[in-house]
Parts: sequence; C-alpha cells; structure tokens
Amino acid sequence: MTVPRRSTVRRIAALGAVLGTSLAGCSVGPDFLRPEAPKAETYLPEAPVQFVSGGISGGEAQSLVQGLDIPGQWWKVFQSPQLNGLINGALQANPDVQAAVAGLKVAQANAAAQRATLFPTIQGGFGASQNQTSNSLSPNTADGSTNYGLFTAGLTITYALDLWGGNRRQIESLDALAEAQCFQLEGAYLSLSSNVVAAAIQEAALRAQIEATERIIAAQRDTLAILQSQSGLGAIPGGDVATQQAALAQAETTLPPLQKALAQQRNLLATLTGRLPNRNLAERFQLSDLQLPSELPLSLPSRMVEQRPDVRAAEANLHSASALVGVAVSNQLPQITLNAGVNSAALSLGSLFGPGLVGSVIGVNILQTIIDGGALAAKKRAAVAQLEQADAQYRSVVLTAFRNVADTLRALEYDAVTLRAAVAAERASAASLDIAQRRLALGDTTYVFVLLAQLTYQQAALTRVQAQAARLTDTAALFQALGGGWWNREPPGPEEQARRLRCRPPQAAPAVDKPVAAAR
Repeated sequence: MTVPRRSTVRRIAALGAVLGTSLAGCSVGPDFLRPEAPKAETYLPEAPVQFVSGGISGGEAQSLVQGLDIPGQWWKVFQSPQLNGLINGALQANPDVQAAVAGLKVAQANAAAQRATLFPTIQGGFGASQNQTSNSLSPNTADGSTNYGLFTAGLTITYALDLWGGNRRQIESLDALAEAQCFQLEGAYLSLSSNVVAAAIQEAALRAQIEATERIIAAQRDTLAILQSQSGLGAIPGGDVATQQAALAQAETTLPPLQKALAQQRNLLATLTGRLPNRNLAERFQLSDLQLPSELPLSLPSRMVEQRPDVRAAEANLHSASALVGVAVSNQLPQITLNAGVNSAALSLGSLFGPGLVGSVIGVNILQTIIDGGALAAKKRAAVAQLEQADAQYRSVVLTAFRNVADTLRALEYDAVTLRAAVAAERASAASLDIAQRRLALGDTTYVFVLLAQLTYQQAALTRVQAQAARLTDTAALFQALGGGWWNREPPGPEEQARRLRCRPPQAAPAVDKPVAAAR
C-alpha cells in the first residue's frame, strides 16, 4: 500500500536540505579566534635555575630543566608506591570527580540535542474516535449515519532554515561549553591528586614533628631525673627541679595538638579517597618514604597556558560567549520555516489510505519581529557584554596562572635555603644540648643553661621538619601550577567513557630532551 504524494514531501525535504547546505557558510556574529599566547619568556625577572641541597636525605639539590615534559601520573616522581596506590584509588572513588564526569555528560548531551536543529523534524500522528452527531444536524457521513468511527493519519515535516547561522552559533556555543566542562574535569583530577599529595606530605610532617617532640620530652625527663638526683644530694636547690618539671609539662602539652592534627589529616585522606573516616587507611606516610626529584620541569609561558586546565576552560567559556553574540544577532533577523505534510481521514481503518482520501500541505513561514519593546536589542547588548566579561575573566585566569608559577619558583628557591639553614641549626643545637646535659650530669653547669639548650633544640627540630615538608609540597605545587601532565596520561582516566571528544591537547610542540624521572 503506498501513500499518495509522498514524492512531494521528499522534494520539500530535499529542497530544505539543499538550502540549508548552501547557506551553511553564512553565520552572523564574530568568528572566534583563540587568544594569543603571552609574549613573556620567563615568569620572574631573575628566575632561579638550581635549588641548594639541605644536606640531608629528602633535601637534595634540584635543578629546573626548560621544556621538560610532565608525565601524566606526575606524582610518581616522589617514588612512593603507597602514594601512587592512594591517588589511583581516589581518582576512581572521589565523588567530586564523579560529579565532574556527570557534568561532562550533561554538557555533551546538550550540545548533541542542539545539533539536531540542523535537520528536519518529521512527526507522524494517528487518531481514532467514535462519534455521534445530533439528529437535528445534517449527518457527517455519506450514508446518513449519525454514529460513525473516524480514523485519521498524518505525516508532517518541518525544517527551520538556519539562514543566518543562529543554530550553528548555538551549537558552537554548547560545544565550547562541553569543552570547558572537559577541562573542568581535568582540573578536578589535578586538584584531587594535588590535594592527596599535599595531605600525605602533611601527614608525614606531623609524624616527624610528633617523633621530634617525643624525643624532646624524653630528653627533658632525663634532665629531670638528673636534677632530682642532684637535689637529693643537696647539690642544687629544689627550685631548679620545679622549673624543670614545669618545662617538661609545657613540652608535653605540645604533643596532643600534633596528635589531633595527625588524626584529622588521616580523616582528610580518607575523605579524598572516597571513604568514610571510620575506616582505617592502610597507608602510613613518613618523610623518608618520599623522594625529591633531582630535575623539575619548567614549561615556557606560551606552553603553560596550553597546559593549565583552568586557562583552557576560561578560553572555552570565551569561545562560548563569542558564539552567543552571533545567536543574538540572528534572532533579530527574519526566521524562515519550511513545512510539508500529508494526511488522511476515513470511516474505517482499512480504507484510511484509499483513493481520494489523502490530502497534503506545503508551506513556508517567515517571521520577523517588528516591535518587541527593544528586547532583542537588549539581548544583543547583553551578549556583547558577556563576551567582554569572559575576555576579562580569561585574562584574569592567565595572570593568576603566571603568579602561581612565579610564587612556586620563589617558594622552591627560599625553602631550599631555609632547609639548609634549619638542618645546620638542628645539628648545632643537638650538639649543644648533648654537651649541656653531660656537663649538668657532672655538675659543671647550671640548669638554666640546659633548659635554654633544650628549648633551642626543640624549636630547631620542628623547624627542620617543617622546612623539609615544605620542599616536598613546593615540588608538588610546581607540577600543579604547570598543568599536571593530563595530556600524557596513560592509560586513559575513568572519565574516558563519558567523552565524545577528548580535551584538545596543548598545540605548542614541547621542547623535550627527556621525560621527568618517575618511579623506578
């Protein structure tokens, strides 16, 4: 059974497709051009090249290598299997990353839905009803029956000509938003991995501070035992014993806050890895478990803006705002819609497509807004202002990115010097305390001298631990500030199934001599 005049519908659809194709190159509004890379070649007026050694394991000298590429799993440079496993688990289980994956799916689906506007819409309909007309009215059927069934069927094709490119600009905008969401997902990965690294380093630092504090407390207890012995012999006044007891009690009060901070840090690590804090983590971090890489990457500024997910997301948002200007302009112009349809009505289902029962309609609608109180003009001005806002936001993100790298380079430089000085101070104060305790045991010095030596060593030990942890933290911060190496990630991350298109990798070719050394 065939439907009459179907060829007419085909011709209308073909005509719409041809017109749409022929007008595809016409899109009002600005064409997006990627912002130029910064002209700067360095991040600082006098950028450091090397960072001095602290003189201890975990405080080795480091050097910057221009153009050294960043591995996808950059945290492996610390050569800690425990840290590697923890981050891999976090990337799979963290709900913030899962939310970013879902956001990417939403953005891609919205772009796909808008892309469908480039094609004709075909709708089919079927209806059946039982009808009864009043006896006082003329019957609707040829046989004069007032009770009859009515069956209808129809097919309509509607095609909105994208004459000014408004639909294409809207698709361009939503594609750009999907790309922005893709880079936000990469940013979530980078932020999560950086937070896990920082939390692990902080845990290791707290454990070292607790150990140093416990050594100080033990030393002060030994000193108290010596003083009590000498006081029993009448060699020193009882006031010295009381003073040492107070000093010991004061040192003991510094231990619980460190233990509390360590417990809270463990809770943070559990949360970052998508676990409840009532489950004990198997991983335990010590400063000795984390190695400083001897070589650090330093990307060119033009390369850095290609690598940072936040900069790329801001660029995608700028692209979206540019396309929306075209959408606003096209809405001010005439909108043309082609439509065609065939329909049939019959008293029985079997005769629905019988001869002479099928009708058709072909038409074109042109709609032009004449008076709207200035709404469309205001929307265009808003789109232009939004583009200006996105441009300013992009420039702000770039400035922040430069400051992040510059701050990290200075932190690496001065924290390396601080660690070297802290190690020297700790060694000197430890030797001084040992001499003071021996002299006190021989009765060759006063208790005040020993007390001062104890306090000096306590502060020096804690300062050295904090400086050592700062160098590790600064190293991780540099990898984060340069973008984290997401373009080199192998195998693909768990978000890969959510992607229709991958985030565009950096376009600038890296000047790579060799990759950053990772875990062996």
